Amino acid sequence: MSDETKERVAKAIARAGVCSRREAETRIAQGKVAVNGRRIDTPATLVGPGDIVTVDGRPLPDKAPPRLWRYHKPVGLMTTHKDPEGRPTVFERLPPEMPRVISVGRLDLNSEGLLLLTNDGELARRLELPANAWSRRYRVRVHGTPTEDHLARLAAGMTVEGVRYGAVKASIERQQGANAWMEVTLTEGKNREIRRLMEALGFSVNRLIRVNYGPFALGALPPGGVEEVVPKVLRQTLGAEIAAQLPSAAAEGRERRRREQAGDAPPPKPRPDKPKGDAPVPASRRKPPKSHRFDPDKAGRLKAKKP
Repeated sequence: MSDETKERVAKAIARAGVCSRREAETRIAQGKVAVNGRRIDTPATLVGPGDIVTVDGRPLPDKAPPRLWRYHKPVGLMTTHKDPEGRPTVFERLPPEMPRVISVGRLDLNSEGLLLLTNDGELARRLELPANAWSRRYRVRVHGTPTEDHLARLAAGMTVEGVRYGAVKASIERQQGANAWMEVTLTEGKNREIRRLMEALGFSVNRLIRVNYGPFALGALPPGGVEEVVPKVLRQTLGAEIAAQLPSAAAEGRERRRREQAGDAPPPKPRPDKPKGDAPVPASRRKPPKSHRFDPDKAGRLKAKKP
């Protein structure tokens, strides 16, 4: 078997959803990983489809297609699988029917909002890469009165305790007594970046909510709620490489029907009966006029009105 068909063992472990690539490297260094029954000590070991990789004595699970979930993280949960101080974690609160997942980035104990979860460690690494240039948008409540001068300092980039932070886009939503709500957009996402920048400006953050991660939005997802991103959206958003690993639309439909028959998934909601005869159509079911419908293919290509 040529090396072109192989990949590094740490990457194979991450792709199987066992853990992140970094954690896989740690387990390899601890002697917990074996290939074909032989313990290895370097994450650069190459493995192929015919190799048997075990982690803590258990073989890697069959590779499942990449999946992604939106999760509304509440305050008070750690973004880790096991907290040494015994604090509750995000993964302890997920529905029991979910597979083992890892997070895309983190939100600290006192932060809330959108957290992406995936069963694919390699996908998590890709979504975290700064090369994606995906912005993270937050709503931030600070104690104090921010001004345009503060916004200009953020936009110019700042150095705090020897750490250089790039330009941060920020705006003031409203002043509410001694507090102010701000909208802050990051592209770097360094550890505790918003809190450290606000402290450097003389403000303390008393609430921090992530509302967007790249093209994915928190929307109306309630605290503690979790919702899978459908494969169609993944194909459109994450490119050809990920799309090639996802099931086709037909296969996706067959799998959904299989899960419904096995009782592993709720059946689709029945469509309401159409009104009979001359019965009026309820307002909630009327289609909006064409002028009120959004057509993404025509967006930005509106024709000028004739004089």
